[in-house]
Amino acid sequence: MELLKVGDTAPDFETVDQNGKTVKLSDFRGMPVVLYFYPKDNTPGCTVEAKNFRDNMDIFDSRVKVIGVSVDSQESHMKFHEKLNLNFDLLSDKSKEIVKKYGVLGVSTAKRVTYIIDQNGKIAHVFEKVKPDGHAKEVYEKLKELKLIN
Repeated sequence: MELLKVGDTAPDFETVDQNGKTVKLSDFRGMPVVLYFYPKDNTPGCTVEAKNFRDNMDIFDSRVKVIGVSVDSQESHMKFHEKLNLNFDLLSDKSKEIVKKYGVLGVSTAKRVTYIIDQNGKIAHVFEKVKPDGHAKEVYEKLKELKLIN
């Protein structure tokens, strides 16, 4: 599976967040979206990455939506979300439909890839090689460079 490329339309999807609430990508049209895929809840790298976004949410413009996606269940996400006191949503992709659409399906989990989607639903940037620590600031700098935030 190939990653999406800059300029591609981000595929819409519908799934549930950590609370079981239905979420669609199209719900956030009109604002930039940081869609970060990660392998598994409660693993070292994924915990570091989630904490990094949590601890840096104040740098993101309130008009930017940050969303984490993995193939873990809604129940797993709820526990992970509560344990880390996260301040952004985690989406469950147990069916692996979303990871397939975005070209990030690994052997049995999502690959660690982040997409920045612009307010029109187009892929504005792809981070293919993500280092969990410091990633939130890297994303923030790219959002500024792309003039998606001030």
